[in-house]
Amino acid sequence: MDWVETTGKSVDEATDRALAHLGVHRDDAEVEVLEEPKAGLFGRVRGEARVRARVRPSGPRPKRSRRSGGRDERRGSDKPRAAKPDGDARKEKSGTKRPDAAKPKSASRAERPSTKEAPVAEGISLAEQGKIGKEFLEGLLASMNIKAQVEVKELDEETVELSVNANPPTELGVLVGPRGATLQALQEVTRTVVQSKSPARTDRILVDVAQYRERRVAALGRFAEQVAAEVVETGEERALEPMSAADRKAVHDALTNNTAVATRSEGDDPRRFVVIAPA
Repeated sequence: MDWVETTGKSVDEATDRALAHLGVHRDDAEVEVLEEPKAGLFGRVRGEARVRARVRPSGPRPKRSRRSGGRDERRGSDKPRAAKPDGDARKEKSGTKRPDAAKPKSASRAERPSTKEAPVAEGISLAEQGKIGKEFLEGLLASMNIKAQVEVKELDEETVELSVNANPPTELGVLVGPRGATLQALQEVTRTVVQSKSPARTDRILVDVAQYRERRVAALGRFAEQVAAEVVETGEERALEPMSAADRKAVHDALTNNTAVATRSEGDDPRRFVVIAPA
């Protein structure tokens, strides 16, 4: 994973700059102190602090036997489990083909975050939904004394993204929270506000802060490829730590074209996790 190196008058200042560059909360990053300021005469400080940081990857669990139960959600290997049928197959891997006898009818769609909404109701356009969400976020930022800009971008005909950015983005970490938990809550509140202004259900509304989601998906993709290489080398499957639905989807998507491994999800939320196994 890529490291970001920054400097400052103190270690805390250098760390804040690195976190602002990454757009993540302190709990969601790895920080290494490379150099500390040196004490000079009469209590003065010489030099600068230097640190490097990166988005904290999701660490793998201990090796697991290839006989572990569960269902391969990416390639459709069907292993019976004592628990109810795995609903994540419907959510996490779109377009995955399975034997008809082994899957419920509801298990054929890709996993998406809970932000998925129905098509826009007549009378309120996607642009209007974006405008309502932008006004809400701008008011929230003003009440928190955070100077930032909110940009509206229509990703497709049914999806609008509200992107919060600042230069420098130092104060935006509070809107992200550990592993993006605060950002997820902010997105849900924004959706609720937009829905309250709509005569019917709305489109898919996404909220991003300092490009956190983009950085998170990229970091998870690199980590997934690294674990996949280890799985191929050792021939042993690996289970990752529990993840949110969005993070699990990022791992599955990252390995979609990797024919050497297969992925599946096991467990129940909030302890549901991804298993990467040899194909």
